[in-house]
Amino acid sequence: MIRVENISRTYGSGESEVNALKNVTLTIKENEFVAIMGTSGSGKSTLMNVLGCLDTPSSGEYFLSGESIKSIDDVTLSKIRNNKIGFIFQTFHLLPRLTALHNVILPLRYSDVEQAEAESRGAVMLEKVGLSSRSHHKPFEMSGGQRQRVAIARALVNNPKVIFADEPTGNLDSKTSFEIMNLLCELHKQGQTIVMVTHEEDIAAYAQRVIRMKDGEVIGDTACTE
Repeated sequence: MIRVENISRTYGSGESEVNALKNVTLTIKENEFVAIMGTSGSGKSTLMNVLGCLDTPSSGEYFLSGESIKSIDDVTLSKIRNNKIGFIFQTFHLLPRLTALHNVILPLRYSDVEQAEAESRGAVMLEKVGLSSRSHHKPFEMSGGQRQRVAIARALVNNPKVIFADEPTGNLDSKTSFEIMNLLCELHKQGQTIVMVTHEEDIAAYAQRVIRMKDGEVIGDTACTE
């Protein structure tokens, strides 16, 4: 599913140069649930941005579903993000004026999907995350956990190859975090590939595998025990 070979990412130059990633090599298989951990400045967010095609490496190779991402133009990268990748963010990134349903179907606006079909698919995704009854509610009318479920439904609506979750429980209380992680685990059991950034050990423990980073390098890659 994902293969990176000796990727590095450098920002700035001269005295202000920052080596955010240093020769990272790893593989993530289809239907894996992987957590990427590290302190602030470890490179975990930069790695997720590169894997999610939000950023490009300064050097090295990145293959997504067997396709090299190197030298791909911005328009093609945008299509890859829309068709193959789903994103879940810590701060939800929902549009406040739109209902849950219309937030979910936003990615379909950039695809050749008729409105009726988009709304039908959106309704199915909201049902999948247990929010059918909230489809016409706006974000301010929902709890944090419900908003994150809407964000998960939005990430799923294009049937992505992989979901990237950036601190998906960072703004949630313990009980709601437990519910969201159980939902992600259920999606994984249904065949979804998930790559999650977190700084919390108890959240990382839900994954099959934990990749640990420090100073832009992978320092550990271990399977989680049941």
